Amino acid sequence: MRSLFPVTDETAAGGSGEAREWSLDELAERYAYPPGGTPWLRANMVSTLDGAAQHDGRSQPISSDTDMRIFGTLRALADVVLVGAETVRLEGYRPARAREAFAARRAAAGQGPAPAIAVVSGSLDLDFSLPLFTEPLVPTLIITGAEAPAHRVKAAEQAGARIVVAGDSAWVDPAAAVRGLADLGFTRLLTEGGPRLLGQLVAAGVLDELCLTVSPMLAAGDAQRIGGGPSIPVPERLELTSLLEEDGFLFCRYRRT
Repeated sequence: MRSLFPVTDETAAGGSGEAREWSLDELAERYAYPPGGTPWLRANMVSTLDGAAQHDGRSQPISSDTDMRIFGTLRALADVVLVGAETVRLEGYRPARAREAFAARRAAAGQGPAPAIAVVSGSLDLDFSLPLFTEPLVPTLIITGAEAPAHRVKAAEQAGARIVVAGDSAWVDPAAAVRGLADLGFTRLLTEGGPRLLGQLVAAGVLDELCLTVSPMLAAGDAQRIGGGPSIPVPERLELTSLLEEDGFLFCRYRRT
């Protein structure tokens, strides 16, 4: 892997700009959260050259080993991972695991051994017998609205999930979700989609950063883009802060301007 941006004296001299394997510590430094303790929500998504976020309903076919290495690093830096209920069902989500390579870093940051998974669902149409609920290292969270079905809320709590109410209706208010997680001490926030959830976060104006892997593949078909759902009146411009490349894959990091 090589760094294409930012351009530094070392890069120009053939240092970090040369293709080489990056250590997990180097990746963790490149993707470190901003200091200060203010809630910061980043998304991590992958897209083909023609805009497909999935192939046959899953992101794995358009990913790579390095993409998964960065995926693991971003998880290891986060307090909590937000994911939509549909993505939990399609991708077969499992609990986040503790990783020895990041144990000291997480301990120094006051974090637990692994990030919590927070499933965003208004209806709580979830299978509570899945390992995500029966085998988590830290309790799985469910972010839902105040009018969510009471019997599903009870079932979730009986399965050991922790309920976070975000919004006064049956559906989730993204801004309230961020505030609710921050109130629980989760300020390093990561979302892995899917597209509907990412679109809702963008429309609500709560997304601070996008880590986007551009896959050198074409998928055609009618696969979703990385962001779906409601549109916004004016497209929001982000600032490129980092660009890595390996084997034709581009690993981009954008922030709010």
